[in-house]
Amino acid sequence: MKIAVWDTYVNRMDGLSMHFDILVPDHITDENKILAYGRKYLDTKTFKTGKLTSNECKFCHIQKAPNGMIEDIEANGYSIFEMENCN
Repeated sequence: MKIAVWDTYVNRMDGLSMHFDILVPDHITDENKILAYGRKYLDTKTFKTGKLTSNECKFCHIQKAPNGMIEDIEANGYSIFEMENCN
């Protein structure tokens, strides 16, 4: 499966900046849908964050998905790859 990687930076209310990728099947190009996935992910956090708009989330590239991500995408429609200050 090929996935589109959407590079995302969201400010936390404690001053830190979260960095994560929103991963979706490469045929999904609806930015509103992708942002909705990101907001759904942010709603799971125990801390407050700033808004997620197209200013914080940009298409980066397409790549082959690892098996674990494929399972997550098939179950949820998307996957999140956490990189910085996500917990």
